[in-house]
Amino acid sequence: MLENKKILVLAPHTDDGELGCGGLISKAVRQGATVFYAAFSTADESVPTTFPSNQLEIEVKQATAIIGIQPENLFIYKHTVRKLNYVRQEILEEMIKLRSQIKPDIVILPSRNDIHQDHSTVTAEGIRAFKNCSILGYELIWNNLSFATDYFCVLKEDDIQKKINALAAYKTQEGKGYMSPDFIRSMATVRGTQINTMHAEAFEVIRWIDN
Repeated sequence: MLENKKILVLAPHTDDGELGCGGLISKAVRQGATVFYAAFSTADESVPTTFPSNQLEIEVKQATAIIGIQPENLFIYKHTVRKLNYVRQEILEEMIKLRSQIKPDIVILPSRNDIHQDHSTVTAEGIRAFKNCSILGYELIWNNLSFATDYFCVLKEDDIQKKINALAAYKTQEGKGYMSPDFIRSMATVRGTQINTMHAEAFEVIRWIDN
């Protein structure tokens, strides 16, 4: 399904894309897909004072490179964290430019049941901008009150390890439970167990177009 596709990952903040679909990104690149990644906030205001304020911008470049995204396919916007809903029209217009530039086959964004205000804004505008594409919603269970496991992406051990390595690039986020290798691996094991395989990531199917 992923072979030779153009896939666009929409991340409200740096690290959301790796957390939600880092394994799928690794697999897609391995299978010959071209993956694009758009981060709408570098959360400068939330960076620990022991780091430069632009540290998350540095880290997302490192992390996406680890899972195989080319530097020219990374788009970074500087909207204020937790205030994306105030600039939703600007975000929509940026997405429309990406749609025109990339013409993606598949768009991956946060689940429709994600309760974080920035995540729900990116999802709503993403569905609006890319309604003529296939759209998958990724899970971030600490923000999901419910989640529909409509689509499973079977992963190899190398995909899981690349996801773990990519998240390790986020030194600013160390100590958060959902960034730990144990958590990443356990989630992949749970989703794999649901479909009788070793590792997987699960996604909500928002729209699927079979060309």
